[in-house]
Amino acid sequence: MDHATTLRRFYDLLSAGDIDGFGEMLADDFIEHEETPGLAPTKDGVLEFFRMQRAAFPDMRLDPEDVLPSGDKIVARARMTGTHEGELMGMPPTGRSVDVQLIDIIRFGDDGLAHEHWGVIDMMAMMQQLGAVPEGPPA
Repeated sequence: MDHATTLRRFYDLLSAGDIDGFGEMLADDFIEHEETPGLAPTKDGVLEFFRMQRAAFPDMRLDPEDVLPSGDKIVARARMTGTHEGELMGMPPTGRSVDVQLIDIIRFGDDGLAHEHWGVIDMMAMMQQLGAVPEGPPA
């Protein structure tokens, strides 16, 4: 199976706002290792997370920049962009744009569905771009 193509499809569906279509590509026993407070580390929790993200950033785009397959896992370096037009974790809309890097690792099963996800997103950069955290001097 071409898991790299499947991963790119994930990003396309999420960028188009098709959360349900994205959900069809997750196994029922999906495990989310990048836990979000208040959300279950399950398929339903991940779908709720993306619904909240999409409400906060209606023009959200996820664009893969590097996709590296390794057996049943895929590692992707991607970029999330969007305009903060809805509430985000209690923060009112700022109208500001974000452009942040993220890393996703997804394990696929023999059924072609995603069964596990590990990820890291540059939340500090996002909060700085939204004005919630002051920007520090360049590193």
